[in-house]
Amino acid sequence: MNAEPDKDRTDLDLLRQGDDLALNRLIARWERPLFAFAWRYVQNTADAHDLVAEIFVRLYHHRSNLRPDTKLAAWLFTALANLCHNHHRWRSRHPTVSLDDAGVLETTENAHPDPLVAATPQPDAAIDRDEAMTALGAAIERLPHELKVTVLLHYYEGLSHREVGAITGHTERGVETRLYRARQRLRNELAVHLSETARS
Repeated sequence: MNAEPDKDRTDLDLLRQGDDLALNRLIARWERPLFAFAWRYVQNTADAHDLVAEIFVRLYHHRSNLRPDTKLAAWLFTALANLCHNHHRWRSRHPTVSLDDAGVLETTENAHPDPLVAATPQPDAAIDRDEAMTALGAAIERLPHELKVTVLLHYYEGLSHREVGAITGHTERGVETRLYRARQRLRNELAVHLSETARS
């Protein structure tokens, strides 16, 4: 997660004044964390890249409308979360085969930016771990939008309850409540998965 709000404010101010190079600096700082969030939301590398590119296009087009005290992190993640949600709904109505699912794009150059990926374990452990991660990913995928965004921002992007609240428009207590509800749903879904796996 980006931790340079002063640089963001400076570059945002320069961008509003017509310094297009400021956009390049903002992209350099924010492209990676935004892509990580988008990929975890839409589960597709090409779509995630497109969504992040669209966010920077929107930032450039709206540069003159942004207030000097705009919190860039909140603006970027809020806009991206909404874009991901709309894209996900469109994809659910127009399903296609994902190249990511087929393993076509899974190479060392563009592997998924998942911080939970560790060193290669033993084969049996790797299979169990992959199945558990797949089940967890699928369970997160099925969460309602608000819970999904809260989980991704807090657990994957490492944002505090206050930072998540600034993006989602909820109080810190509201964020805690949503995280609790998300954990309960995930726990229940994974318990069903484990039970089915044990029976098989």
